Amino acid sequence: MSMDRRSEEYEDRPGRGEDRSSSFSVKGRLRAKARKKARKAKKKGFGLNKVCRFCADSSMVVDYKDAKVLRVFVAESGKLIPARISGNCAKHQREISLAVKRARQLALMPYLPPSS
Repeated sequence: MSMDRRSEEYEDRPGRGEDRSSSFSVKGRLRAKARKKARKAKKKGFGLNKVCRFCADSSMVVDYKDAKVLRVFVAESGKLIPARISGNCAKHQREISLAVKRARQLALMPYLPPSS
């Protein structure tokens, strides 16, 4: 295939500066618009700012002996709930994970959920 042939093949295709909208089908343009709209919505999120409850209430402290407070940050499966979901700041999330591990070690909290 010579260079002349290649350039002839690409002549009918729109380039970077040319209008490409005519080359896409109507369905394709609508799909692209929908994807762009979905990306924008995903970036915005829910709009709710989560606040660390330990930072908001200074009287509340992370303590491994207080299993009732720690149970809020452990899912039903026994896993720790991540900070992006619980709203904890990084400092208190580390304290919570350490407290949960200590409470489990002293049998104040279960490692696994109760079997049914």
